[in-house]
Amino acid sequence: MKYSILFVVALLLALPSTHALQSSPPQPSTPQPQTAPSQNLSSQVSPAKPDDVKSIAAILGAVYDVISGPEGQRDWNRFRSLCVPEARLTSTAKSAASTAPRLLTVDDYIQRAGKYFATHAFYESAIVNRVQRFGNIAQVFSSYESRNAPNEKPFVRGINSIQLFYDGSRWWVLSILWDEESLANPLPSEMATKPSSPVSE
Repeated sequence: MKYSILFVVALLLALPSTHALQSSPPQPSTPQPQTAPSQNLSSQVSPAKPDDVKSIAAILGAVYDVISGPEGQRDWNRFRSLCVPEARLTSTAKSAASTAPRLLTVDDYIQRAGKYFATHAFYESAIVNRVQRFGNIAQVFSSYESRNAPNEKPFVRGINSIQLFYDGSRWWVLSILWDEESLANPLPSEMATKPSSPVSE
C-alpha cells in the first residue's frame, strides 16, 4: 500500500521519540473528561411545521390537534416532530388490573393509540391551560375533555401535565403525564370550565 510522503512525515512526527520514552518516568494515567457530542434535536425527528412550535400556545394546540379526528390514521410524523426523541408519555389513571404508572416512549404511544384511532373517532381539546414559565422551560397543567364526536358530551376528562423546552428557535415536548377525572378525583373548579381562551402565557 502506498502512502504519500506528507502522511508518513506526519505519522512519524506524531510518534514519541525513543529517548523521551526511556528518560521520562511513567506518568499515572488520568481519565480525560468526555465532551458530550453536540446534539441537534431537529435533525433527529421529522421536520416540524413552524406554526406548530413557534409558541407555547401553538405547540399545545398542535398536541391536541394531531391526535384528534375521525377513525383512521393520524399524522404521526407531525406528532414526532413536536417531541424530543426521548420524550415520555405517562398515564397514571388507575385500572382494575393495575395502579402503576404506564410509561411510554413516543413510538410506544403511537403503536398503542394508533390501534385505537384506526377504528375509533377521537377528539380531545383543552379546557384550561395553566402555564408556568421560567427561562427556556415551561410547565403546563392542561385540563382536557375527550369526545367521540366534536359536538358530543365528553366521555372522559382529566389533566395533562406537560413539560416543554425552548431551544432558542422553537418549543419541544419533553413529557406528558396525565390522570383522568373520577368521582373520587374531580377536576378542580378552576380547571373545569373553559374560558374564552384556554392558554395563559
